[in-house]
Parts: sequence; structure tokens; C-alpha cells
Amino acid sequence: MATQRISLFPLAGALLFPGMQLPLHIFEPRYRALVSDALARDRLIGMIQPREDGESPALYDIGCLGRIGEFEALEGGRYNIVLTGVARFRLLRELEVVTPFRQVEAELFDGDEDDGGALAPVVRSALERESRRFADRLGYVVDWTSVSRLDDAALVNGIAPIAPFDVASKQSLLETASLADRAEQTMQLMQFYGLTDNDGPATLQ
Repeated sequence: MATQRISLFPLAGALLFPGMQLPLHIFEPRYRALVSDALARDRLIGMIQPREDGESPALYDIGCLGRIGEFEALEGGRYNIVLTGVARFRLLRELEVVTPFRQVEAELFDGDEDDGGALAPVVRSALERESRRFADRLGYVVDWTSVSRLDDAALVNGIAPIAPFDVASKQSLLETASLADRAEQTMQLMQFYGLTDNDGPATLQ
């Protein structure tokens, strides 16, 4: 595993997987500074979930390094950006820095770009079937024709960021290296969370 210095954006509920995209609106001063710094250097930002609330909360050990692709500079120093996942990383130690954003030394996982290969056809079918049930229970509106065209990794990794799973459940999916294991765990979570209705319909793009 390669070791790298990573500037962090801790954000509960926001998951980034290798090869996937995550749109973000950046408005807090420290994270505006983070994006400005990244744009001036290597365009890399580490997304990671905090374990708790607070100004400088404890962090989970596993996050995902993302590269800024599209970005829009807005009034007041704000940004709209789109991150593309590069590789998952394991936090080794936090660094003492003078920047308003946190920085860590981390090791990147090798081989994340292939994400464990394709799903078996029976697993793919089961995941699509459970996704339909889950969407129906929660009142989601889904373009299933577009979903059917997604590759296996995009289907599996696209569910967790938008599903109403709690932080710990989302983190467990990020920490699962095998795509097949992540698919199975995602189905279990959909079965569990699908038992409780949400407050109204949502649109899944």
C-alpha cells in the first residue's frame, strides 16, 4: 500500500467509492480553503465520515480519496464541485498542521479500481429485485431502465450514498472490499431499513 498525505473533508452520510462521483456544495470557510488548496495543487481531497458530532470529531479509519473534476467557483468563495473516487485509504495518523482543514498520513488500498470484479448473474438479479422492493416501500421514484444499464459496481456503490442508512451502516459498506460482499450487505440493509416508511417520496436519479 502506498502512503500519502491527505487533506480531509469529514462529512457524515457522504460516501465516495472508487470510480464513483460525488457532487458537493462547499460553503464553510475551512472547506472553501480546502478546495482552494486542492485546486492549486493536485485536486485531491479525502472524504471520510466522523464517528460523532463536534468541531473536531473522531474519524472512522477508512475513507476514499477523490479527485476534483468539474468545479464552479461561486460568490463569496463558495464552490460546487464533483469528486471522482480514486482509491480507498486507511488513516494512519493525524498531522499537526496550521491549515484550517485537517490533514492525515494515510495508506491507499491497492486494486480498488477493479473493485472485486463482476457480480454473479443470480446476485445481480437479486440486488435489482431487492432495490425495486426497497424503492416501492419508501416511495422512491426510479428510472429502472437506466438502472438496468449500470455496470455491477455502479449499481452496488450507487445505492449507499442516497439510501437512508445510518452512518455506521454506510461506513460498513465502504469498509467491505469485495463487491459481492458489499452487494449482499446492501441487500440486508435494504431489507432492514425498508421495514420503516419515510416521510414522503424521493427521486432517485
